[in-house]
Amino acid sequence: MIWLFQKVYLIWVLIVFSVFMILFLPGLLLPFLFGTRVSRLGYTFLAIWSWVFSMLTFIRYDFYGKENFKPGTSYIYVSNHTSFLDLPGLAMLLPGQFRPLAKKELKKIPVFGWIAQAATVIVDRSSAESKRKSMELLKDFLKKGISILIFAEGTQNRTKEILQPFKDGAFRMAIDTQQPILPMVIIGAGRLMPPGTVDLKPGRIKIFVGKVTETTGLTNSDIQSLKVKTFGIMSDMIRENS
Repeated sequence: MIWLFQKVYLIWVLIVFSVFMILFLPGLLLPFLFGTRVSRLGYTFLAIWSWVFSMLTFIRYDFYGKENFKPGTSYIYVSNHTSFLDLPGLAMLLPGQFRPLAKKELKKIPVFGWIAQAATVIVDRSSAESKRKSMELLKDFLKKGISILIFAEGTQNRTKEILQPFKDGAFRMAIDTQQPILPMVIIGAGRLMPPGTVDLKPGRIKIFVGKVTETTGLTNSDIQSLKVKTFGIMSDMIRENS
């Protein structure tokens, strides 16, 4: 009987995902054709779509630490990554528009791939030139006052460890631009939809926003220490709230 519920629920989630993404598609795509002043409207539609998806699939998100967002400040959001279910929660949580760094494989997802192409900075992780260009694009957005989002582990965590080793990119970016890091952790998404599967179930996901880490005055020699510091902060946040 349980397997039947799981099958029916999965079909329902796929229907909700597809139907409402198609319904919202003009609002999710068109604003990005008119520059950054209008593209913030696209993120409003993305947040609305995420809320509808959450309500209709019984996957609820609880947010903590929203007081750590300071109006008028652009951040380098550094988050863990445990599931595709991370994305709707972040879309509802993060204020205003932002630009995530996303892997090229997302472009293969029907309909959603168009949105990923428009709303994120796509990177081919196998290409050094693609990595360089994506970093330059992210820097340009920061200069325009738009925050960026980087999953520090580089991919979804498929291990039993609470965090995989962090890549250097987010921390090199923070030091190069002297922009503050705002660490975040997502807890529970991997349990509801394990990485690499479509085994979905309803439940609650918690997202915690930590305190800002300033980078003013840091140099390239501080990249590793900044990475270790952020890894420790996020590890502690997960342990304290799991």
